[in-house]
Amino acid sequence: MISFQRILFIGIVLFVVQFATAQKGGFVEWQKSNSNAKAVFKQKEDTLKKQFAAAGITWPASQIYIRSFKYDSQMELWVRINAKEKFKLFKTYKICALSGSLGPKRMEGDYQVPEGFYYVNLFKPSSTYHMALGINYPNISDEIKSDSIHPGGDIYIHGSCVTVGCIPIMDNQIEELYIIASYARQSGQEFIPVHIFPIRFNVARSVEYFNRVVKEDSKYLDFVKQIKPAFDYFEENKKIPFILVNKKGEYVVSH
Repeated sequence: MISFQRILFIGIVLFVVQFATAQKGGFVEWQKSNSNAKAVFKQKEDTLKKQFAAAGITWPASQIYIRSFKYDSQMELWVRINAKEKFKLFKTYKICALSGSLGPKRMEGDYQVPEGFYYVNLFKPSSTYHMALGINYPNISDEIKSDSIHPGGDIYIHGSCVTVGCIPIMDNQIEELYIIASYARQSGQEFIPVHIFPIRFNVARSVEYFNRVVKEDSKYLDFVKQIKPAFDYFEENKKIPFILVNKKGEYVVSH
């Protein structure tokens, strides 16, 4: 029987969230108190509402899910209205700059984009890279597996199309994502999941590349075997499984 140290994405995980929901008017209005965010909401929100309507999705989405693929240079945004529904793909964004190689991030300065299961833990309406959504690297698994003194940090999804270990997209794309994520946060989604995979496991070209590059890296292959079941489960069900971490820092996917 597996002894689980902690559980990700459910109530046992406690973290300090931005206090914006306590502000008068809610999280979105608090974001608009920043001049950059205010301009972005004014410019983009009506267009997003029309795009949601055209896709048959109720605005705003109360829950979102972000799924990224390093080798394929793509990031998906999935949305739904409540936990009973299946997620529906809203958009796929191109990751416009790459850093590092396949494999999880294990130390500061390795220029690696993390791989594994994360959530949005910070909204930055004004950033060096236009706008940014922080993710909680190092997570529980990373704290066990990565360098104990200098694991690195400050990993973001951001604009400006440059990176030294983050997930960069174009400015107009981070603006869309930022607005949609803000409404999901206001609707009560404190844990916006961000799953980062090395490849699309259902694309033959990607699988062929992966097998060729890592065929002799047994440690990394073991890691990928831990995270691939989450990809498979979502592909089949369009719902996110529970992600657990055992005492060794290994991910365990629970249905």
